[in-house]
Amino acid sequence: MNTTKYKVSLTPAADRDLDDIHCYIAEMISVGEADRLIDLLVEKIGKLAEFPERGSVPQELDAVGRGQYRQVVQPPYRIIYRRIADTVFIYLIADGRRDMQTLLRHRLLSA
Repeated sequence: MNTTKYKVSLTPAADRDLDDIHCYIAEMISVGEADRLIDLLVEKIGKLAEFPERGSVPQELDAVGRGQYRQVVQPPYRIIYRRIADTVFIYLIADGRRDMQTLLRHRLLSA
């Protein structure tokens, strides 16, 4: 059994993603529902500290040779991350119904 704990770090952009998701859901549904969703997303992210390789490679990134990135899903949200040494970096948290190819290109491939 793997007992290694990895550090999990949200990039500033991913942190903004959480804020934006919370604001949107609070406005469209309720603050309580926004809080519940953020708790689910944070819980999913937290599990990466023990199992950083659990996610799949996003097909949009695999197609361009960027298989080092992985994703976990809390439907409909996709959490895109990469493990580097003992740290899991969260790069993107987005509704998977968006144009992910364009979003990933701007967020990950243009840097």
